[in-house]
Amino acid sequence: MANFFESNNPILGEETYQRAAQEAGYGRSVMTVDGAVNKSLILGGIMLATAAISWMMPNMLFLWGGLIGGFICVIASSFKPHWSPTTAPLYAAFEGLFLGTVSLAYGNMFNGIVFQAFTLTIGLLFLMLFLYKGGYIRVTEKLRSGLYMATGAIALMYLVSWVLSLFHIQMPLLHSAGPLGIGISLVIIAVASLNLLLDFDSFEMGARHGAPKYMEWHSAMGLLVTLVWLYLEILRLLSKLSRD
Repeated sequence: MANFFESNNPILGEETYQRAAQEAGYGRSVMTVDGAVNKSLILGGIMLATAAISWMMPNMLFLWGGLIGGFICVIASSFKPHWSPTTAPLYAAFEGLFLGTVSLAYGNMFNGIVFQAFTLTIGLLFLMLFLYKGGYIRVTEKLRSGLYMATGAIALMYLVSWVLSLFHIQMPLLHSAGPLGIGISLVIIAVASLNLLLDFDSFEMGARHGAPKYMEWHSAMGLLVTLVWLYLEILRLLSKLSRD
């Protein structure tokens, strides 16, 4: 169990960039921070476009197809980073279909919640970028290890919640609108926000190691994964706060 919590991020671990640089060799185009930022903007645009489609034409096929398709793309990129120029845009497209459907469902239940969640997500993105670029929070090995453990624990909680849901059992601590449930949501949002620091650091890490150009897509996809997670958790929190 300890190894599970201490394992590196399968998408953005430093070993991934080192291995990619070694396998690619010399005499090829290398990753840059600006390139990764540009790829992130492209993926964000793709996701917003497909989210708009599923918002205007809601369909359960979009929900499950987007969820499963996005998961497959993440797994594929984790094992085959050089596929990222293809899997990253596909992930953005699939995830947009999923998020558009989920956002519409929340929007129908709670007026204005989608706009609030979107603006809070963007606000936290720029806040963490400011803290990172300003040197107010440095990505040390201690911070990295702590976030890996916290993220692994949250992933385990999600897994247990999903297994229980198969038996029509709801995990109260995760879904409760009481003080404890709200507190857990705030902790998860804090961990997801801090994970953005690791994503920013991965951009510089890839450039520093001379990773091949395709790793720009890989890094951008990692950032998008975190943003999707953060947005969904903010939606969950706002829905708890909106309940009577």
